[in-house]
Amino acid sequence: GVPAVVDLASLRKAMADMGGDPDKINPEITVDLVIDHSVQVDRAGTADALAFNMDLEFKRNEERYKFLSWAQKSFDNYRAVPPATGIVHQVNLEYLAPVVHAVKNAEGDLVAYPDSLVGTDSHTTMINGIGVLGW
Repeated sequence: GVPAVVDLASLRKAMADMGGDPDKINPEITVDLVIDHSVQVDRAGTADALAFNMDLEFKRNEERYKFLSWAQKSFDNYRAVPPATGIVHQVNLEYLAPVVHAVKNAEGDLVAYPDSLVGTDSHTTMINGIGVLGW
């Protein structure tokens, strides 16, 4: 996840160094980076445990989250889903999967095509249950 975003940022820097337009460097397809399983448990069994642990997570990884936030604002077709939103296969089912994409082509015609998902989680293929090809 994060290394791929670093690669995109590096490509933009190289493009700028060569006199090109760095804004042309973007993922060609939609990319969602779901940050799950990242929160350490320092406090448990109290009403404020989640808030306490999340606060520490953002303090411990401030630079990483600032970078990912910058990337989300800077790159087309890139979204970052913050920690504590849910685990990746839940987030895919509930928030991310459109099942069918509908976009206008260069001629202005609406083109529909099926959603697909390439993931690195063992539960990625759960998305197949709603008609999205996941592997």
